[in-house]
Amino acid sequence: MKKVLFDEDVPRQLRKELVDFEIRTVQEQGWSALKNGELLRTASAEFAVLLTADKNLQYQQNIPKFHIGLVVLALRDVRLPPLLAKIEEIRAAIAQIAPGTITRITD
Repeated sequence: MKKVLFDEDVPRQLRKELVDFEIRTVQEQGWSALKNGELLRTASAEFAVLLTADKNLQYQQNIPKFHIGLVVLALRDVRLPPLLAKIEEIRAAIAQIAPGTITRITD
């Protein structure tokens, strides 16, 4: 089962729609204080995917050097109802992402 880390800006309730994956949050891991580079480095050791709504992360970090895939929720609204409308796209992106690559989910 693919391990997915939810960044702080992803609604925790979304995990109920992603039962095919093992999901933890940054808060559950105790990693809330980590900066983006440190978070990616630390998460790479345990997780296959980081799901985030931080649209700038991919430009601030050299994602290919990390052993984790980045799925970016590049949407105007990242509250639960709009995310549910994109759930199939999110599910597919998580399932198909490769380490060191980026997939953007857009409006």
